[in-house]
Amino acid sequence: MIKTGVVHGRFQVMHLKHMEYIMAAKMRCSKLFIGITNPDSMHTRESANDISRAERSANPLTYFERYEMIRAAMADFNIPEAQYDIIPFPISCPEYLLQYVPKDAVYYMGMYDAWDEEKHKILTGLGLKVEVLWRRSAEDKGVTASQVRSCITTGQEWARLVPRSVYRYLTENGLDQRIKRLETMRIEEKMER
Repeated sequence: MIKTGVVHGRFQVMHLKHMEYIMAAKMRCSKLFIGITNPDSMHTRESANDISRAERSANPLTYFERYEMIRAAMADFNIPEAQYDIIPFPISCPEYLLQYVPKDAVYYMGMYDAWDEEKHKILTGLGLKVEVLWRRSAEDKGVTASQVRSCITTGQEWARLVPRSVYRYLTENGLDQRIKRLETMRIEEKMER
C-alpha cells in the first residue's frame, strides 16, 4: 500500500459510481486526497473534450457544498476522517494545479473518454505519477452526475443513485430545487437562441 493517493472529480452531484472510484483508490493508499475540479468560476474553463463542463447548469453546487457532500458520503462508507482530505483540484487551469496538490502522490484515474485522456496528459505532463484504475467505454460508465441532475430536474426517482447522505443533504438544503431552476434556465436560454 502506498502512502498518498489522489482522485479528482467535479462531484456535481456525488453519486455511487463516484464512491466506487474513491473506494478503489482508497484501498491502494493510506491517505487519500479527494480533489474537487471546477472549484470556483475562476478555475473553470471549457474543453473541446467536455463542452458542457463549464456551463452553470452543469456546476450547480459550490465547492463548500461538494466538500460537505463528500465528507458525509465518506462517513456513510465508514472512512475515518484521518484517512482522507478534500482539496481544490483546478484541472482546467493546470498552471495552478501544483499549488494545491501533493507532488509525491499517485494520481488514480478511471478512463472513459477523450476528456479523461486530456486530463491524463495534463497530469503526466506536470510530472505526476498516474495509475489508471480501469479503462471502460462511455457506455459502461454507469450512472453519471448529468443523469442524476436530469432525474432531479424531471422528477424521476434518483435517491438510489447517490449515497443516502447526499440525498438528505441536497433535499434538506433545497439544492435539488437549485438544480431544477438552473436546468430550466438553461433550456429556456437554448430555446431563445
